[in-house]
Amino acid sequence: MDPSAQLYYAAAAFLATHFVSSTPLRGALVKAIGEKAYLGVYSLAAFATLGWMIWAYGKAPLEPLWPGLRLAPAILMPFAFVLIACGLLSINPTAVGAARHLRGQDPARGIIRVTRHPMMWGFMLWAAAHLLARGEMKAAVFFGTFLVLAALGALLIDQRKAKTLANDWKHFADVTSYLPFGAIIAGRNRLAADEIGWRNPAIGLALYALFFWFHSMLFGARPY
Repeated sequence: MDPSAQLYYAAAAFLATHFVSSTPLRGALVKAIGEKAYLGVYSLAAFATLGWMIWAYGKAPLEPLWPGLRLAPAILMPFAFVLIACGLLSINPTAVGAARHLRGQDPARGIIRVTRHPMMWGFMLWAAAHLLARGEMKAAVFFGTFLVLAALGALLIDQRKAKTLANDWKHFADVTSYLPFGAIIAGRNRLAADEIGWRNPAIGLALYALFFWFHSMLFGARPY
């Protein structure tokens, strides 16, 4: 099988692995083998398909689609790193095991006022920046896979939480938005820069600077 075809199959397998948790198949697997065994199998499958996809991407031939927008990462990646850092280092009621935070009087604080999925949007910007910069078929498949995963993954999280958390989720969803700044523009929330603070954005920008500096060494491609 040629590497291009392998990349398509690997991308499809990678997406299927991640979306299985949002289907009835997850419940059937947990019932059959237990929660811990399911998580183990899920993790192995996710890493195996990711490794397959990376290998196939490296082997696939260059097939230009458009002139690469080389400045896209320099423009978008600082925002991506800030969103990822703020998402990782803030309390987010959408995270696994964090549903108790929905019951507070003000469940959406800091970066969650901007979007209830800051990490997912960080990954979306990362994927979009690299897809635009490369301008080739294999990059469209590889980075497009992560873009689809993050975009649909966030929507599926919302759908699952709405079913399982009922009124607690409704209250939270009423004052937040999937799209960045959606709730703020609609007047359902406000931007509170003091809640976001400077530490988490600074960590994100520092990580961006590190990756920018070492990008060629780590990934074999100039970041600009």
